[in-house]
Amino acid sequence: MRKFELVLLIHAHQPVGNFDDVLERAYKNSYLPFVEVLSRHPSIRMGLHYSGSLLEWIERAHPEYFDRLRALVSSGQVEIVGGGFYEPILLTIPPDDRLEQIARLAAYVDKHFKVRPRGAWLAERVWEPQAPSSLASAGVEYTLVDDNHFLGAGFQLEELLGYYTCEDLGHTVKVLPGLKSLRYLIPFRDVGETTEFLRDAASRHPGGFAAMGDDLEKFGVWPETNKHCYRDGWLDRFFTALEKCGEWLATSTPSDAVASHPPLGRADLPAASYTEMMEWSLPTPARERYHSLLDQFSARADVMPFLRGGIWRSFFTKYSEANLLHKKMLHVSHKIRRLARSRRFDRAFKKARQEATTLLLRGQCNDPYWHGVFGGLYSPHLRTAVWRSLAQAETIADGLAHHKRPFAHAAALDFNADGRDEIYLTSDRYAALIVPDDGGTIAALDFRLSNVTLINSLQRRPETYHAKLRNLSAQRVQGAQSIHEQTRAKEEGLERWLNYDRWPRNSFRLLLFGQGKTHEDYAAIRLEEHAALAGGPYRVSQSSSTGVSLSSEDNSDWLAEKSISFVSTPEGFDVTCDVLLRRKAPGAASVNVAIEVVVNFLAPSESNRFFELDGRRFPLRWSAAVPAAVLRVVDEWQQAAVALQADAARHLWVAPIETVSESEDGFERIYQGSQIAAVWPVELAAGAEWKGQLMLRVSRLS
Repeated sequence: MRKFELVLLIHAHQPVGNFDDVLERAYKNSYLPFVEVLSRHPSIRMGLHYSGSLLEWIERAHPEYFDRLRALVSSGQVEIVGGGFYEPILLTIPPDDRLEQIARLAAYVDKHFKVRPRGAWLAERVWEPQAPSSLASAGVEYTLVDDNHFLGAGFQLEELLGYYTCEDLGHTVKVLPGLKSLRYLIPFRDVGETTEFLRDAASRHPGGFAAMGDDLEKFGVWPETNKHCYRDGWLDRFFTALEKCGEWLATSTPSDAVASHPPLGRADLPAASYTEMMEWSLPTPARERYHSLLDQFSARADVMPFLRGGIWRSFFTKYSEANLLHKKMLHVSHKIRRLARSRRFDRAFKKARQEATTLLLRGQCNDPYWHGVFGGLYSPHLRTAVWRSLAQAETIADGLAHHKRPFAHAAALDFNADGRDEIYLTSDRYAALIVPDDGGTIAALDFRLSNVTLINSLQRRPETYHAKLRNLSAQRVQGAQSIHEQTRAKEEGLERWLNYDRWPRNSFRLLLFGQGKTHEDYAAIRLEEHAALAGGPYRVSQSSSTGVSLSSEDNSDWLAEKSISFVSTPEGFDVTCDVLLRRKAPGAASVNVAIEVVVNFLAPSESNRFFELDGRRFPLRWSAAVPAAVLRVVDEWQQAAVALQADAARHLWVAPIETVSESEDGFERIYQGSQIAAVWPVELAAGAEWKGQLMLRVSRLS
């Protein structure tokens, strides 16, 4: 009788832009010891997937690791599985880019390991019904998704010990269901529980196979797992136990499993990811209702498969920053693909276009586009790495399109796909996205001479997991657990930082509020500013290639006119916001008026990023109310500086933007940039006007 098989597909990835020391720890704690243990058990066979960005780092930092992998591949013990080179969510990038991502990783694997991948890992196991067309067109024979993809389509767990054929427009791909039960058993439960699970499956489905796809980082990077898997020997015991079951159990690579078994049938799967991801993508109020339903029906095995969260694309609705980043990527991709139709064939043009394409593909790395325990949206260095790649790619593309001559251009378009037009200003010095419907603010501002995105902050918003902070002291974590079962905190008192913004963290927002408010109120988001002026819709009254004029929608009390203009300078550019405020209501008013900007230079503890005022330096986490003067924000690492000047303002209020988010290591406080407001006390009679100006001088450091 044919043996039952266990098919493991283990996936390793590190985000574009992650710190070298983080990668080094992952290598020493997980990637290296895993293959060392695997090498001691030559009968254990499996698939390994590494993202291209991780492979490039390993090739530079630890080329000897490739020798280990080559030995495992040549012996038939390991199959290297392909996918997107920079680990994009394939179905959310343009079709041509999908093919390029898959082809690049396949070529890299072929070059270094002398074998062409037959399968592809789907980043975060994100599946959409059109996936077979893209995968088959790229030469992918099989992939793996989670069992809940199948359960949500009406399949039973008993039907998932094998693989199915999925089809779109006549294109087919083989899909293995990865069992959640195995994901939670390996490596967190006793070895005997896993072998018993497999023995039971084998008795009911002789000749079938059970598959699991999960992260290599759970074997050494996740908290406590290095000790558990290697020092305490769990992984070695696991492989030994599988070998002892050799009479009835074998391990197989994914491609051998699909080659030696017929499909169990056809499957049409809904858009899905793993269960936790679909929960994370829900808006916070919906996620709380979802939790209530899970509690209510947790004992109903017949109901649970149909209790599903959102889809991966829901992150674009939940987080405007993720949506803006995604639409920036699409915008840049369109520009680069347009260059591909150029009739220019000179070597310099081709080289620049190829560089822009690589930067675009790097900018499609999935991590900063979403947030959960693992997602990097809340990690500024990961957002910045992707923004920086896209900004540089667009700068190259625009430079080629304008033959590297100075230019300035304006376009009215629905940049963020919300049904309303934005104004996109570009030049050889900057790229700025002005959002009339959000207070006439600037949502994105790239400094092209240094490839720096200057705003790149994050709105502080309620997250479902914030409620856990209030109960954290009563919880204790012991031993190795799944990352989804843990609650930890990196510092005490994080609940003090749970303040929530009323508006996205854009620049040149107009704030009108009572004169009794203080800097402390500003830092704690208690200004209670006039909503229509701060975040209401503004009408575009005039635009040019270098600026735009806007006016607030009619309201009974106030009318605001705002002008945002750009001027190129030898070192960079100046951007000026002029505001005219008119009192429409009867009677006089005593108010404070502020124009606010946001600047994020990322690393608040580094000495080469700082505020500078009157010859003194202050760290980026500086919080203060100071007399108005020229204030500089300096980033020597990115070679950029921003000088703020507000004539006649009384004060500058500076406060850090701090979020509290969930990560693999627990709750943490993260600096997301600084909010800086130029503040004027204003006395206005009915019909009177006030004018104010805030200028940013952006320059490249020599």
